[in-house]
Amino acid sequence: MKIIIAGAGEVGFHLAKLLSYESQEIILIDLDKERLAYAETHLDIKVVKGDITSVSVLKESNIANADLFVSVTSSQTANITSCVLAKQLGAKRTIARISNTEFIEHKDEVGFETLGIDELISPESLASSEIELLLNQSVFNDTYAFEDGALTMLGLTLSADAKIIDKQVKVAAQLLSDIHFIPIAIQRYGSHLTLIPRGDTVFKEGDRVVFITSEGGDEELCKLTGKRKTQIKDIMILGGGQIGAITAKELSKTDFNIKIVEKSKERALELADQLSNALVINGDGRNVELLEEENINAMDAFISVTGNSETNIMSCLVAKSKGVKKTIALVENMDYFALSHSIGVDTLINKKLLAANSIFRYVRKGEVVAMTKLANMKAELLEFVVKPTSRICYQFIKEVDFPRAAIIGGVIRNESGIIALGDFKIEPGDRVVVCCLPEAISKVERLFF
Repeated sequence: MKIIIAGAGEVGFHLAKLLSYESQEIILIDLDKERLAYAETHLDIKVVKGDITSVSVLKESNIANADLFVSVTSSQTANITSCVLAKQLGAKRTIARISNTEFIEHKDEVGFETLGIDELISPESLASSEIELLLNQSVFNDTYAFEDGALTMLGLTLSADAKIIDKQVKVAAQLLSDIHFIPIAIQRYGSHLTLIPRGDTVFKEGDRVVFITSEGGDEELCKLTGKRKTQIKDIMILGGGQIGAITAKELSKTDFNIKIVEKSKERALELADQLSNALVINGDGRNVELLEEENINAMDAFISVTGNSETNIMSCLVAKSKGVKKTIALVENMDYFALSHSIGVDTLINKKLLAANSIFRYVRKGEVVAMTKLANMKAELLEFVVKPTSRICYQFIKEVDFPRAAIIGGVIRNESGIIALGDFKIEPGDRVVVCCLPEAISKVERLFF
């Protein structure tokens, strides 16, 4: 697959990095010579220096033969313009990164596809949606929803009081009469290895376990793992940038009480005009006295989304020390993910990773409709649509020659999520969620061709 990425910033570089692992033909375009030199040195890709909105630069990149053109610069206007040009010059599919989330809301009304833009991606909007999902599933550290929650991925760390400690997966399943969850990946405490669990896999204290759940599965997991579902009502958001503003806007539509702290007086006044249902405080969120004055100890959740990763982590640690139940920090440095469980912050999110994951599914073979990488695990979650011609179609799961390094987490049929076990028969139109290690991906994809 020939892929052209316009913009060698954080999102573009990270996307190029992910795609280069897939042995795709990647061309990266940017005006910044230093960025390109760094990308060329560290990744197995081609680079082109030039303006992404220049017809001659696009032609130099062989745009006519591009399967996918992705424009992810910080300029929304440049991204939209370059996608329109790319489509006219022969690119099969185009994706534009945007900052104005209204474009996504009114996508069909405006008719972006007729202009030549197939998909719109907003990293800020994706980060906001991730935060909202994490708050609704407050017990869990990692979440991802398939088909509006028909199936949901939930991740947690097993504590000593979990009922499933030292039990095999198949034994743990017998503790409940009817189960609405299945473990799909385990990372042992102190290890970087990712295990795909089987019936004889034993749960250990400190394991980070990722589950797929259907409706009611989250409550069952709470019972078996000793976790208590806490009601989140009062939320403090540090940072009134795009992510903070979008998150506050969306959360204030529901029953949440929102306080947002913004350092810039001008920006704070803007936010106060925009957010009628939220309390906007002008002040430095790094000031512990200010946080105490604003009753941080009474907050159920603390979300730090300033432009500085270290500030976000440290302020979340302060919030944690004051008794806040749920803390979420936005980080730019991918290396911090590896430390997330020892740092003490409940969840770290990264908008580059969210954007790259969202774009990534267009690269996958088969009918992949959703995809996410498990944070700090060497595994991917893929959602496939089963075609009548797919090799897996009309087969019982137990009869499928499925690789050991992969597992079916669940099936969505007629908009309902099902935890599908061995005697479940796959049918056309089923949406199958699969967790797989990198070495199994190509074999799994072939089953859904």
